[in-house]
Amino acid sequence: MKVAIQELMSAVTAPARRLTVVQLIPALQSGGAERSALEIARALVAAGHRSVVVSAGGRLVAQLEAEGSEHVTLDLGRKSLRTLLQLGALRRLLRELKPDIVHARSRLPAWLGWWSLRGMSPVPHFVTTVHGLNSPGRYSSILLRGERVIAVSQTMRDYALSHYAWLDPARVRVIPRGIDPQAFPYGHRPDDAWRKAFFAEFPQLAGAPLLTLPGRGTRLKGHHDAIELAADLKHRGIEVRLLLLGVIEPGREAYVEELRQLVRARGLEAQVVLTPPRNDVRDIYASSALILQLSNRPESFGRTVVEALSLCRPVLGYAHGGVGELLAELYPAGRVPLGDRERLVERAAELLRVAPPIPMLQSYRLDDMQQATLALYDELTSA
Repeated sequence: MKVAIQELMSAVTAPARRLTVVQLIPALQSGGAERSALEIARALVAAGHRSVVVSAGGRLVAQLEAEGSEHVTLDLGRKSLRTLLQLGALRRLLRELKPDIVHARSRLPAWLGWWSLRGMSPVPHFVTTVHGLNSPGRYSSILLRGERVIAVSQTMRDYALSHYAWLDPARVRVIPRGIDPQAFPYGHRPDDAWRKAFFAEFPQLAGAPLLTLPGRGTRLKGHHDAIELAADLKHRGIEVRLLLLGVIEPGREAYVEELRQLVRARGLEAQVVLTPPRNDVRDIYASSALILQLSNRPESFGRTVVEALSLCRPVLGYAHGGVGELLAELYPAGRVPLGDRERLVERAAELLRVAPPIPMLQSYRLDDMQQATLALYDELTSA
């Protein structure tokens, strides 16, 4: 009887057709595109499909494999002529795997995937996701040549259609990134053990409201503006602490030193901390008085905005691109004009004094993103 029940449950939960989906991405180190690849891989495994990710590797590979996906190490993202030598290996891999879907999430891996599919029979369906507002041109156009093109926001869709007149709007699907409300629960507060350990590690962050700017070690993320904001608040007699979360990365040493020099020049050595990427971002956000999103170039989405608001933490960001789109919909009080230093410090002071209430998040959920993406795969393979 027990065996019969197990067989029945297996029949109910098994997919009508088991797909093999290969995702192509430069590396699995950090970033929104990388997290989206993991989230779709997890959804594929849960639905009974075969999930394979091809990348140069990174700290997220262990999680990917622990969640049931396969990883193949190929450096598809290095901007060098030597990367073309990976074309043969990728072509052999795809012919061996015989995937139903090849899903590219970055430009150079997309070009290699596109070339590798030539001559295959049957040809896998080619899907692309446009994660960033890349400079328009032939090199970037590869991400718009998928049978289906996933845009991570309405901002991203509008940008693509405005720069590529040949792009058929019917091929473009807006599937926003999503977050797991259980991973970022409304009103969450870290336990005493975490707080004690965190402030023991970073004692200079204790004693005043914490401002957190999460972002890679790139000039585009607005780290300079965050440091100047902390200095301007201090000049007004408002003591804060600033955490530049995730800025320390391999190959970014010169940029990190530039930031440290600015911190010293503004007399903020005792108030500012720079860290590598961490796994306790939920507790860090929940301990912050304000989450900053100060990218000086428009971003396609702005995942940290949704994560912070899901936790009921206020967000202060520039009103452009996907971040501006999200703030306009979810938290208008957090918007300031791009580069307006005076408005930025004024709004920060207002939010630190009394932040408007934040309603519980009802959209941009991880499950919605996963189901919409798997439905798109099913649409292609069923046709």
